[in-house]
Amino acid sequence: MDWNFVLFSGLKILGVFSVLMFIVAYAVWVERKVSAAIQNRHGPNRFGPFGLLQPAADAVKAFLKEDFTPGHVRKVYYWLAPAIVMTPSIIVIAVIPFGSFLGLQKMVIADLNVGVLYTFGIVSLGVYGIVLAGYAANSKYPFLGGIRSSAQLISYEIAMGLSVIPVFLLTGTLNLSEVVRYQGEHGWLALPFIAPHQTAHGLFQSLCLWPFTFLSFGIFLAAAFAETNRTPFDLPEAEQELAGGYNVEYSSMKFALFFMGEYANMTAAAALMTTLFFGGWTLPFAGLDQPAPAGSWVTGILHIAIFLVKMLTILFTIIWVRWMWPRFRYDQLMGLGWKRFIPLALANIIAVAMLLWAGIGS
Repeated sequence: MDWNFVLFSGLKILGVFSVLMFIVAYAVWVERKVSAAIQNRHGPNRFGPFGLLQPAADAVKAFLKEDFTPGHVRKVYYWLAPAIVMTPSIIVIAVIPFGSFLGLQKMVIADLNVGVLYTFGIVSLGVYGIVLAGYAANSKYPFLGGIRSSAQLISYEIAMGLSVIPVFLLTGTLNLSEVVRYQGEHGWLALPFIAPHQTAHGLFQSLCLWPFTFLSFGIFLAAAFAETNRTPFDLPEAEQELAGGYNVEYSSMKFALFFMGEYANMTAAAALMTTLFFGGWTLPFAGLDQPAPAGSWVTGILHIAIFLVKMLTILFTIIWVRWMWPRFRYDQLMGLGWKRFIPLALANIIAVAMLLWAGIGS
């Protein structure tokens, strides 16, 4: 057994998990502050300076609240559902390249050649937890929330999967690290930045393909809102209609797991968008478009910081949208997915394939 590999893999897992949980905790604080600013309120401001210790108070409250299991629920599924919701959002982070190299270690836990297929396979498991929660509650509002969620997530998973196909047609790989490296050499897919080593012909090709890759990003972003049950696609919860939906019968840490799962899913979606469309850990200047040299710690740390800044910017955008847009009706939600996004994504695939066949982007 290679104990060096085991040791460094364990350290990367521990580091990534710790950062993920920290982001989840303070994403809640940011959301409450953003909503307060939009609604002309103060938000959390009592526990710690600027309310910065509010996540710790929320955690203590979740642990200390009574863990009550209603008598009418299906108990095995009732206990299993929160864990199923939380687990995929943690596992999917394993294939996200959050940096290039730190010393001699590649900054990804599992550098899979089929990283994106793994990602979609794991993400699709999250719906089972929500459906189980709605079924296990043995109550009408949670059951309706579970049904809505299953239809919504299945519909928008199709659009999300189709939206990334042009990316892999263009890059020629399913390995997320290689997708990042491609963008370091050719420019980001969501923004037409000029890569430092790009030729005039390469720049022309990138500009021709950019409208289609940007459309892929737009579809992926909208599908990410639906996949994470965020406004304007938060129909499975819809407090005004379903009083909270699938999690209405939960309390204490089981409810907290649903809450943490939502924010962990948002973080994973932001990390995936950063990797696929915004160049991951790359910047198109100062030599930060290429992997860190062997043994270099400064460049490696800068790459991690770049990735985190991009990811947190997208995460802030997801939070901001919730407090600025109204919720869709359910028929509008499904119509947008099946009648708009899926045909548009298919047309986008055909257009990119035709351009590549014509020699643009090859």
